[in-house]
Amino acid sequence: MTDPRRDDPHVTVVIAAWNAEATIVKAIESALAQTVPVEVVVVDDRSTDETRARAAALAEGEPRLTVLCQTANGGPSAARNRAIEASRAPWIAVLDSDDWMEPARLGRLLELAERHGADFMADDLWKLDEGAPISERRRMLGDVTGPIPVTAAEFVAGNLSADHGNRREMGFLKPLMSRRFLKRHALRYDPGIRLGEDYVLYTRALLCGAVFMLTAPAGYVATVRPGSLSGRHPTEAHADLVRADRIMLIREDLSPATRNALEAHLMEHRKKWAWRRLIDAVRDADPVAALRCFWAPPQVALDLFGRLSREALARLRRRTGMG
Repeated sequence: MTDPRRDDPHVTVVIAAWNAEATIVKAIESALAQTVPVEVVVVDDRSTDETRARAAALAEGEPRLTVLCQTANGGPSAARNRAIEASRAPWIAVLDSDDWMEPARLGRLLELAERHGADFMADDLWKLDEGAPISERRRMLGDVTGPIPVTAAEFVAGNLSADHGNRREMGFLKPLMSRRFLKRHALRYDPGIRLGEDYVLYTRALLCGAVFMLTAPAGYVATVRPGSLSGRHPTEAHADLVRADRIMLIREDLSPATRNALEAHLMEHRKKWAWRRLIDAVRDADPVAALRCFWAPPQVALDLFGRLSREALARLRRRTGMG
């Protein structure tokens, strides 16, 4: 029987952390408690609270835990890339600093990855509202059973809000990733993207031929917080995803289904980006910038008019007490 504290690591657990003093200890401890040998690399992204100190305290006398510190806040992509470069295990697993894993998760995913020849082995996530008992956790995707392959077209389509509302996008998955595959195709997180970086990396991997498998929940628990960055969608986030989709659409080897999915994802974020820019322009009392938002493809302009109409109707109902 192997001792996960002494054997060479099978999996590197990457934790990018920024102002996570309330949750970082639980995240790290859940990673160290895995039933397979792991190394855990925490990269503090210039936190202004006690995140670094609490992670460093856990690292004392724990050779499996490394804590690195960024010289400037660069976002999760840059922090994760640094952790990947500083680690050595053949498999990489990302853990958000406010989430945690059940002990058998990585062992289960590793066994499935090896059995199915997967380059990326993902499990559906458990979502749990902050402060709620574990009995109230719920699946993110909800309908995943045994291990199934996911194509590039299916993955991109699985990130369309029209199909997967209520934060069910596949881009939130945290798969076990093959270091060999990432190295062979020179894949890393895009440091220019601070939200949606997972979606971009996984899609690029699939376009490079990655075998991406998805199975039922194996024990990743994602904490849902009302004020989280992923729920706020800053204006720049949509611009970044538009840029990433446009770059991927340049490829000439895309299947018709993949191209259609990417174009739909691009259009969805062009609409969201235009809406966010319009809100910013109104807030800044900049009528010229507001008008420029409508200088767009017809689908985008029509979406803006629709959103404005719904917003005006909602305000009217609030004022008149009709709804």
